[in-house]
Amino acid sequence: MLWAVGYVDGVSEVKKNTLRAGTVAAGATLMMMLSSPAFAAGGLDDGEQPGPGLSVVETLGLFVAAPVVLYLLIAGLVMVGSRGSKKHS
Repeated sequence: MLWAVGYVDGVSEVKKNTLRAGTVAAGATLMMMLSSPAFAAGGLDDGEQPGPGLSVVETLGLFVAAPVVLYLLIAGLVMVGSRGSKKHS
């Protein structure tokens, strides 16, 4: 596919740019896939003491419920704050 980018004649510039972007994305994806085993090799470092894992309820509460509640709190405060201001015409 890399060879096709430079040798496409009579094709619109948009199609060439699309082909180039696809080639770059495929190359970046390939590089990430090749480097991922290095990050997965993990293990514990010296001095690490992992704690107990979270239950499903704790995980949902921490990563779903807490952000939703925080979002609703901020949205409510903004609505209360904007209710008091009057429009100037």
